[in-house]
Amino acid sequence: MDTHVQVLSTPVYDRIVALLTERSIAYRAVHHEPTTTSEQSALARGESIAVGGKAILMKVDADFRIFVLSAALKIDSKKIKEHFGAKKIRFATSEELLEKTGLVPGSLPPFGPPIFDIPLYVDSSVLANAIVAFNAGSLTDSLIISTAEYAAAAAPEVFEFSVAS
Repeated sequence: MDTHVQVLSTPVYDRIVALLTERSIAYRAVHHEPTTTSEQSALARGESIAVGGKAILMKVDADFRIFVLSAALKIDSKKIKEHFGAKKIRFATSEELLEKTGLVPGSLPPFGPPIFDIPLYVDSSVLANAIVAFNAGSLTDSLIISTAEYAAAAAPEVFEFSVAS
């Protein structure tokens, strides 16, 4: 399943591949034109938008957290507020994303530790699919892996925080 083709390596991409390799997790790498939306990414990967793992950096009260949901859905802010008992939540700015991860919008992969030192939360919609596909630290390189192996490697907290688009 490992198909390396013209991947323009980035430090984040390299850390993800090293983690997957260390854990003997098979993956498919796809190099594609730059994509900035979930719809474009799904088309470029040749996969359903539902299997896309959309990763979003948010600030919950004073703390940054990464939330991952099916790219076919959107964040339900109310569910996140309730889960954390938070007073204020918001999406991170492009500047905050760059500062915290070194990445631009659309390139954040669905990982917390050990890739990023930011807590990771995954919506149950992601685990409903056999595979998860995601941009891996760039707008031009995606990885596709088994959802079960992703969950084992990423070790997220799972709860429901999505709503239909």
